Amino acid sequence: MRSTHLTRFIDAPRSDVYRALTDAKSVAIWMVPDGMTCRVHQFEAQEGGAIRISLTYDRADGHGKSDNHTDTYHGHFVQLVRDELVVQQIEFETDDPAMQGEMLITFILTDAHGGTEIHATHDQLPPGLSEDDNETGWAMSLDKLTALVEANSA
Repeated sequence: MRSTHLTRFIDAPRSDVYRALTDAKSVAIWMVPDGMTCRVHQFEAQEGGAIRISLTYDRADGHGKSDNHTDTYHGHFVQLVRDELVVQQIEFETDDPAMQGEMLITFILTDAHGGTEIHATHDQLPPGLSEDDNETGWAMSLDKLTALVEANSA
């Protein structure tokens, strides 16, 4: 199974990190790689709740999975455990068979050094999605999550 695994330390309590993972306004800020803009169409943070998000390249030469400049994906929340776990199942809205298929995103929050360690896993990557590119994009997003939560917890 093709996956990306990342870990970050966030100098904030788990409750603050969990809130940023489950709040649509926060997600629009952090869940986007550099060079893209996030638009949250739907984000119902409850088990079974719908998710639909578009990531649009800022530059005209960006190549999207859903159209020329945009990656749009939809899915739902599989499991939510307050201050501990967020699991989402998503898939790209695309006609490209190499980018099709359901992916599973898991965030596990644990106490660490007076703050929170977040373990992020992106499983079941479609064959057309480079693991290195996915890891780079998620690393950028988790850096933004860290900055957002730490700024709001100060």
